[in-house]
Amino acid sequence: MKRRKFTRLAGALPVFSILPRHTLGGKDHIAPSDKLQIAAIGAGGKGWTNITRAYNDGSDDIVALCDVDDRRAEKTRKAFPKAPYYRDFREMLDQEGDHIDAVLISSPDHMHAVQALECMRRGKHIYCEKPLTHDIYEARMLTQAAKKYKLVTQMGNQGSSGDDTRYIESWIQEGLIGEVKKVHVWTNRPGWPQGIPKPTAHHPVPPEVSWDLWLGTAPYTEYYANYLPGKWRGWVDYGTGALGDMGCHFMDVPYRALKLGYPTSVYCSAAANWVGYFEEAHYTHSYPSASKIHISFPTRASMPAVEMVWYDGGILPERPNELLPEEALGEWNGGILFEGSQGKLMAGLFGTNPTILPTTKMEEVSQPKPSSPLVDGGNEAHQQQWVKACKAGYGTYTSSSFDKSGPLTETVLMGNLAVLSHNYYEKEKSARRPSYPGRKELLWDGESMKITNFEPANQFVKRTYRGDWDFEL
Repeated sequence: MKRRKFTRLAGALPVFSILPRHTLGGKDHIAPSDKLQIAAIGAGGKGWTNITRAYNDGSDDIVALCDVDDRRAEKTRKAFPKAPYYRDFREMLDQEGDHIDAVLISSPDHMHAVQALECMRRGKHIYCEKPLTHDIYEARMLTQAAKKYKLVTQMGNQGSSGDDTRYIESWIQEGLIGEVKKVHVWTNRPGWPQGIPKPTAHHPVPPEVSWDLWLGTAPYTEYYANYLPGKWRGWVDYGTGALGDMGCHFMDVPYRALKLGYPTSVYCSAAANWVGYFEEAHYTHSYPSASKIHISFPTRASMPAVEMVWYDGGILPERPNELLPEEALGEWNGGILFEGSQGKLMAGLFGTNPTILPTTKMEEVSQPKPSSPLVDGGNEAHQQQWVKACKAGYGTYTSSSFDKSGPLTETVLMGNLAVLSHNYYEKEKSARRPSYPGRKELLWDGESMKITNFEPANQFVKRTYRGDWDFEL
């Protein structure tokens, strides 16, 4: 399907505020400052959660819905029968654009960037699910677009609105455990197939699914039933694997607390696939079922250089000596462990239950109060925080605005760059090609978005879109 050319509304001029609707439609119209007019791209699954929390029992309006799978959208369409329904988000923007103030994006990862940018070009505030984008380049461009078009933005890592994130930020920055030079982050994901070859079978496309629109920017392939729903996360063309799914949740806490920016290097020390046991295997179409990734950051002001180590698929960090035998390492779904010069700090997803180790120290130390204001309602108010900011206008604080979540997403995706480069390196090494270096550590120039010591790795910074799909500010 050829990408249609759009008329850029008003030349995509910056939007400084929402024009009161009564100035356009008479005294009976409600100003958007009182009721935000919201559209949604992706109406099922996580889309349902985002829509209902933004709607907030009628405090705001859901004015249009879009999904490429009618089966996933059925529940939401019944809940909002007055909202026009579309399969193509571009058609929705063409037909309903004048009635839309803001857009919720809850689609697969590979479509986030083009959908978000097209909405921003048309002056719509954006809430986009994590990870913000599929590629590092896309994340950088969306960060710049939010600033260019002066729009309110929020990434859907709701933990960034949680109290515990703010407590840990203060504890670390006030030196409660001294200088931190290493932090471990792990998840129990994936909960879907990874580390497997590309399917050779294909199935008839269900009539409820627009397969070409679902593929969007991704290379064309025949429909395979097990891609949908959710299992697309494990495939390189569509998702970002266990790391992309949970990294923006778990990594967000140390990223803020340690004031991290662009990393200087990354390498993958393990990329394995589960076949009854872990073994080295290098598939190019799916992410490994388990990985261990090392991301290094330089000194920041008074903070020393630090290494962040990511684990997924059952790989865990070494258990701290300070933990008693009956005490759990993290939580059931993963954890975070800061190693400081004067102690250790452990937490769970979103930074929940932050604990100084050994746990007996929790009664001994004076715990600093959060320096950042707490969000009324915490995690579950993440969508409403964005809605209120849209009404207030550009410049209003949101917990995960693109100026913060864009660089975070870039760091998360550096891990996938390392995994994909590792697999590429191993395949080339096995072919005994002498032109490839005898090292796996990748050196990163953050400003120019470039690996400086292994050129083949740069193919994973920015992918090529299918057909006439484009992505330009």
